[in-house]
Amino acid sequence: MAKLTIDNREVDVAGGATILDAASKLGIDIPTLCFLKGCKPSTSCMVCVVQVEGFASLVPACATVAGDGMKVRSDCEQVHEARRAALELLLSDHVGDCLGPCHTICPAQMNIPLMIRQIAAGELSDAIATVKNDIALPAVLGRICPKPCERGCRRAAIDDAVSICLLKRYVADVDLESGKPYSPVRRPKRGKSAAIVGAGPAGLAAGYYLQQAGYDCTVFDQREKPGGMLQYGVPEDELPRDVLDKEIALVEKLGVRFRCGTRIGDKISLEDLRKDFDAVFIAVGTLEPEGVKSMGLKPGRNGIAVDGKTYQTNLPGVFAGGDAVHKRKLTVRAVADGKEAAASIDQYLSGQAVTGPAKPFNTRIGKINDEEKGAFAACGSAESRVPPVQAGGGFADGQARLEAGRCLHCDCRKADNCRLREHSDQYGARPGRYKVDRRSFVQQLQHPEVIYESGKCIDCGLCIQITADAGEKLGLAFVGRGFDVRVAVPFDCSMAQALEHTAAKCVVACPTGALAFTG
Repeated sequence: MAKLTIDNREVDVAGGATILDAASKLGIDIPTLCFLKGCKPSTSCMVCVVQVEGFASLVPACATVAGDGMKVRSDCEQVHEARRAALELLLSDHVGDCLGPCHTICPAQMNIPLMIRQIAAGELSDAIATVKNDIALPAVLGRICPKPCERGCRRAAIDDAVSICLLKRYVADVDLESGKPYSPVRRPKRGKSAAIVGAGPAGLAAGYYLQQAGYDCTVFDQREKPGGMLQYGVPEDELPRDVLDKEIALVEKLGVRFRCGTRIGDKISLEDLRKDFDAVFIAVGTLEPEGVKSMGLKPGRNGIAVDGKTYQTNLPGVFAGGDAVHKRKLTVRAVADGKEAAASIDQYLSGQAVTGPAKPFNTRIGKINDEEKGAFAACGSAESRVPPVQAGGGFADGQARLEAGRCLHCDCRKADNCRLREHSDQYGARPGRYKVDRRSFVQQLQHPEVIYESGKCIDCGLCIQITADAGEKLGLAFVGRGFDVRVAVPFDCSMAQALEHTAAKCVVACPTGALAFTG
């Protein structure tokens, strides 16, 4: 037996147990990448380092035997900095996008690759949930969005971009015509309310997401009908009003109340709203400096001055977004503002620090060369861009699935289950801290269930141990020397030959997206 302390907490462990075992017994979380219970520690990632009193340097918790009387620190700045540096070194050699370029360029940050995969699989109920997680008015945007996401599509460098906007419209239209359109689950009422000034795209989106979060929302607008410039500015032939009205009806169905024909500043002032509601979101469209000042707000360069991350104004509990803040006049940007402001308002109303929506951790490959374009192209169909034939320019069912099949799947297939990404986000690791010449992007697609991207491999060797222990005839091995050593299939054989029985186990064990399921 050994008795030691970790972060001033005592623990007894059996002889031969490691510091990682002792920490686990205490419920102390020490990050690991190259460690897997049942496998021999390789101590290659150095993400699990801890400080031991009397030791000259930090030691890996996964392989250091716990000694009697040891005093260990796992939660101090020196340890955190060492872990951060270890992660940044691994990221410097990482060849992969956590999020697809189309996803990151979308102002609303919609998970476009996931939507496309769901369409290709015929999972339309899942696809609309994915879309509406970030975009409150997809049928509207599917018709009038300027498609910034398609400018980021890697397929455009090969032939033509995937018709992302039309696929979004297809999913939304099918949902609207289903007879039972998608309605998100609403959290229990929180006993607080929000006033939204302006029923345009930003205001509608804010109401949609705040109502889901459990707050009672009332939208005020001076016009007779909600919709703002969508209702009164966009030509009917570009945006049929029945489509707009149906999507507004879904916002109302969640419980959002509309008080149209009510101009703030006449019978009701901003101060009245601040007294009657717990928070206010201003999304009235373009404002001149005089109009901003008349509400007691601070003017900015293009409207109301707000914190760029949180949408907070100079008045406590008052937020602003859309064209009232900037003059971009992009509906998708206004919808994104409404969603992001709702996240900040939720933080404010629930008593949290108002920091704005969390920014997902992401690594980027950057510009790809012609050879790499071919590697990406292998993941999509060879079909040309599918022209829509339905009246009004929409996709029919078969067309949508055909177009979805053109997606190159640029995002990571394990983005939500990648320990490298999780720990990098946790420790604030910067992917670009160490500058190196990146490796080439390579994908091995020979296995029917598993894809291997060597550029994401951190050489932990877990898959090598797993295949050896399972008695795979071929298995995996380290190939090469020095800095060029990589996990590969011996004798230039295929991944299908290497992983006849252990594919799933290797995918689960892989701490990055190097080994992932193809689906």
